[in-house]
Amino acid sequence: MTALRNSVVLGSAGDVWQLGRGGNSLVVPKRVGLLERAYFGGFSGLSVQRAIRSAEDESSSKSATELRRAVDQTETGVSKRVHKDLTSFPRPLTVSDFSPTPENKSKMRVAFKGVPGSFSEDAALKAYPNCETVPCDEFEDAFKAVELWLVDKAVLPIENSSGGSLHRNYDLLLRHRLHIVAEVQMTVNLCLLALPGVTAEQLKRVLSHPQALSLSDGTLTGLGVTRESVDSTAGAAQFVALNELRDAGVVASARAADIYGLNVLAERIQDDSDNITRFLVLARDPIIPRTDKTFKTSIVFTLEEGPGVLFKALAVFSLRGINLTKIESRPQRKQPLRVVDDSNTGSAKYFDYLFYIDFEASMADTLAQNALGHLQEFATFLRVLGCYPMDTSV
Repeated sequence: MTALRNSVVLGSAGDVWQLGRGGNSLVVPKRVGLLERAYFGGFSGLSVQRAIRSAEDESSSKSATELRRAVDQTETGVSKRVHKDLTSFPRPLTVSDFSPTPENKSKMRVAFKGVPGSFSEDAALKAYPNCETVPCDEFEDAFKAVELWLVDKAVLPIENSSGGSLHRNYDLLLRHRLHIVAEVQMTVNLCLLALPGVTAEQLKRVLSHPQALSLSDGTLTGLGVTRESVDSTAGAAQFVALNELRDAGVVASARAADIYGLNVLAERIQDDSDNITRFLVLARDPIIPRTDKTFKTSIVFTLEEGPGVLFKALAVFSLRGINLTKIESRPQRKQPLRVVDDSNTGSAKYFDYLFYIDFEASMADTLAQNALGHLQEFATFLRVLGCYPMDTSV
């Protein structure tokens, strides 16, 4: 959605709420994908009725037996064509996957990046213990799976206490119209894994995600092994197990060892024992903010270039006693450079920045509403990414 001046934008592709100086408006576009799928599901019945009408119009002198035979043949042919179409769809793109709720209502479907045994899957199971996890190749695939109604929610890491923020995922939050509905904070226990019978002294190399390798630098340096970066920690465990690499170890979770039949040679090999990763849970629709428990709100906004503008933006929260828990800046992709007048050099180039902020307040709280109304007065773009309960379990 194009950035709107002096407006707050909340909502998804299904419903967009705009708060502007001129008043309030609610726009609810049709859910085209569902309508198309419903029409596809009714294709067989419509075709049979059309065949019946056509048979009746062609000749009123046909016997009841001949008419019935014509109808049966038409229905059988259409049924076979529809069955062929359905069976040709690759998993998980089936008609049942497009339903907004799974058939087994106790099984919420949650997408994550990676393969079974990844830390993102651990976060999904912590948030929803009875959920069905759905692995995706990339983070953007997890976003699209939610948007296409293939899953109910998606889980993605957003920051680590030692490694910092995952900037790519901040960009995806702005690119897609999903809502943050929960956060999961999880202590990450990095383990050294290997095939059964292999000792740490026999390892020549260790495979894992680059961040996991970096976080366990001390242990790996002591072993004197070569480090090889792969796409995910659990993916490394799967690769070593499938190829029976006896000279290779893996940095991954203990659950990945159970899944792929590896032994845990050492636990908690990370340099920082208090290694915590924060994950976000995304959904198509926002949750209703409340005031009976501690909520957190995430926003993104842009500002005009000028002295003290960022100070004024942050002051709208400080003046109301609202605590900020996170601030992140990212250069805009569409307009990466701004040219301004400079009396000394003639021109200068500055990055246009997006500011991501998390603050401890619910959007049901009047103070939070007033703070965003104040920020709206000088922000060129403002969007609420989500209002959700804080995870205080860590």
